[in-house]
Amino acid sequence: MSPAPPLGVPPVTLRDVLEAIKGIFEAFRGSSVGWLIEVLDVLILAYLFYQLAILIRGTRAVQMMTGAVFILASYWLSGVLQLVTVHRFIGYLLYWIPFAMIVIFQNTIRRVLTRFGHNPFTQRARAGQIEASISEIVLAITSLAERRVGGLIVIEREQGLRNFTETGIELDALISKDLIVSIFQHDSPMHDGAIIVQEGRVRAASCFLPLTVNPQLSKEFGSRHRAAIGLTEETDAICLAASEERGTVSAAFEGRIIENIDPSSLRGFLLVHLGVTGRPSEAGAAVAQAARRAGP
Repeated sequence: MSPAPPLGVPPVTLRDVLEAIKGIFEAFRGSSVGWLIEVLDVLILAYLFYQLAILIRGTRAVQMMTGAVFILASYWLSGVLQLVTVHRFIGYLLYWIPFAMIVIFQNTIRRVLTRFGHNPFTQRARAGQIEASISEIVLAITSLAERRVGGLIVIEREQGLRNFTETGIELDALISKDLIVSIFQHDSPMHDGAIIVQEGRVRAASCFLPLTVNPQLSKEFGSRHRAAIGLTEETDAICLAASEERGTVSAAFEGRIIENIDPSSLRGFLLVHLGVTGRPSEAGAAVAQAARRAGP
């Protein structure tokens, strides 16, 4: 049992702590270097906008935001020109736009929240485990492509994929090339669907993924590649697909897909996007650049 506080001394509450912190900031603001608070305020806001710009860069969200800015400009201009009917109609639209934005940008909002909830220290501690898993995944997906065996591997990042693992067969097995290759053999009962990798383990196999409805996507992509793109449109996961027709490996992330990735480039790409290294290798950077060009 913890000792009781001495008589006459009130216990310290959370409110007292917050008031003390507030007093420190007010004293600092009133000093000769109080302008640093204003600078910090601006830098935090700029950082938030920068992270948002990175998340929506190269996606359809940019065009949607451009349309929203156009509507706001039209509302202001119609008021200046005293176009009463147009001004009132756009005003009604602006009333519903915030709700529409939440629905339209729900995936982007989800990515923002998961990115700000990311713990870099935990990620560094798991770097060795992630790197070992990447090696096994690269070997497995490359082997499937060389054998002309179709396969789809989903790698979870920050956003949970429990809704999708529940659609398949639970495994909870250590990642290995032999396991992944055996799952996707045609005589395997789990070869249909995707396997989902979480925290260095194959959590489930034969999982069903949502198909993309992007009308700009080439008709050459089959259901496996469309499922890879569809999942990455809704989550921050990375999907790797082996094509049995072309014998190539494709990677999908953030609703974009790139094809015909060699093992070295794929490894560098995964090391960067899974947070093992912050500096992309030359191969990984080339793949990322190709992915930006392939985005819708």
